[in-house]
Amino acid sequence: MIMEIYLVRHGAAHTKEDDPERHLNKDGLDQCHMSGRALKRLEIKFDLVISSPKVRARQTAEIIADEVGYPKDEIKVTETLEPMASPKDTISYLNNFTEMNNIMLAGHLPLLGNLASELLSESTQISLYFEAGAVCKIDVDQPISHTGIFRWFLTPEQLRLIAQT
Repeated sequence: MIMEIYLVRHGAAHTKEDDPERHLNKDGLDQCHMSGRALKRLEIKFDLVISSPKVRARQTAEIIADEVGYPKDEIKVTETLEPMASPKDTISYLNNFTEMNNIMLAGHLPLLGNLASELLSESTQISLYFEAGAVCKIDVDQPISHTGIFRWFLTPEQLRLIAQT
């Protein structure tokens, strides 16, 4: 069975100096709404939404979930999506949900780039840079191995264009 994984970097956030918890700023809130609308337009639905415990990632997950019709109270939170988490730990966590087909992960750099690389290749480091608000789709076999298939990567601007058409 194939699991479709949607890696989402949190939207633009306040600086640590302006807001120690780093909530999303106005641009970040707008990015997340546009991302959610774009994903809905693409007819993407999630069986599961998982977020880092950091507030900017939780806000991102909640906004996108709301836009695509996923119940916000069912969002799972895990430390395996924190910025410095190990991709192997994230994959181990995901292997608890092999009955799910479409999973959105809201997280941070450098984890998301490292996780994408780990999902796609065991021996070669693949470099993917996630702008704030970007979404990447990778299909993987279950249980998850290193043989994922890169499907697409959308920047915030591309998501905005999709949402507005």
